[in-house]
Amino acid sequence: MTTAHAKPTTALWLMISVVLVALNLRPSMAAVGPLLSSIRGDVPLSFSSAALLTMLPVMAMGLAMFFGMGLARRFGEHRSIAVSLVVIGVATLSRLWLDSALELIVSAIAAGVGIAMIQALMPALIKSRFSDNVSLFMGLYVTAIMGGAALAASFAPLMQAQTGSWRTGLAIWAVLALLAWAFWLAQRSVLAPLPQADTGPQDAFSGNRRAWLLAVFFGLGTASYTCVLAWLAPYYVEQGWSEQDAGLLLGFLTAMEVVSGLITPAIANRRRDKRGVVAVLLVLIILGFCGLILSPRHLTLLWPCLLGLGIGGLFPMSLILSLDHLDNPRRAGGLTAFVQGVGYLIAGLSPLIAGMIRDQLGSFEWAWWSLTAMIVLMLLIVTRFNPQHYARHIR
Repeated sequence: MTTAHAKPTTALWLMISVVLVALNLRPSMAAVGPLLSSIRGDVPLSFSSAALLTMLPVMAMGLAMFFGMGLARRFGEHRSIAVSLVVIGVATLSRLWLDSALELIVSAIAAGVGIAMIQALMPALIKSRFSDNVSLFMGLYVTAIMGGAALAASFAPLMQAQTGSWRTGLAIWAVLALLAWAFWLAQRSVLAPLPQADTGPQDAFSGNRRAWLLAVFFGLGTASYTCVLAWLAPYYVEQGWSEQDAGLLLGFLTAMEVVSGLITPAIANRRRDKRGVVAVLLVLIILGFCGLILSPRHLTLLWPCLLGLGIGGLFPMSLILSLDHLDNPRRAGGLTAFVQGVGYLIAGLSPLIAGMIRDQLGSFEWAWWSLTAMIVLMLLIVTRFNPQHYARHIR
């Protein structure tokens, strides 16, 4: 395996810069749900239209995955990530002045493209620099992504309360992009170019059945994440909660994701066969959705806790399963880019479908039931990921 390890004296600072970058990959979406009632008060939006604020950036993330690795090879991974942070920051800051649904949606798409570029590059970077502890460092990276979502979900309503404007609650997260951009530029001397693989780019995986199965698995799991991110807070507002309390509940869920994102990969790092760990996470998600449907007003913290623990561990484990299929960092990065590209296109539809269900039936309950059925399907798929057969499926 060809790698380019970071030196011990610089690895810590490199990982800190990766964490700061990762914190920017969800606030542009996570801040919307808790503020949706206020946004709809100023901007005419049905639930289906509001779903576009989450759906379209996720779809943009999926599409951008397919050219992210190619752009990185042309312009360099360091410069590509720096430019992506600028795009995220500008798109987020622009929400201070946006007045229409179309403008909000365009800002969401722009942020989604920047997010996708970073997410296409980071798995290969981590596989290359931290190859001895890929599961551990992928867990830290993904946990930081979820930490950014927790910050945005919890504090966006507080920022709105302090300033009297939902626009501030959406735009304040540009500060995170500026911080990450400045820190990332300071790491330039640390980042040697990624080693070249002996095979073609990630689009070669489009003819591989295992790559498609991994992509569907990632997409179904991420569909649960994006739906919860978009609709959990509005669901509890409909249960009679205030926007601030619903935002804090979503923040609690994402805090549980952070806990699971740290602990689960560390546990999985000790074993080659990770199917048992993933199955436990899927069961937690099923229990969480059933609780939301059957008893939303009782044991109120338990159901988001179960969902957070399940989703928080599932996201990094889905990427780790893809990375484990290949040893070469460039090829493994190409595979994860393909998996995320297809997966985000699948996941991007889920907030829209859930919003349409809410518009038609007047409740989110059937959306939660649909997601529960998808998680049951994932329990069947995960049995296929026997590490003894990885080489037979992807060479």
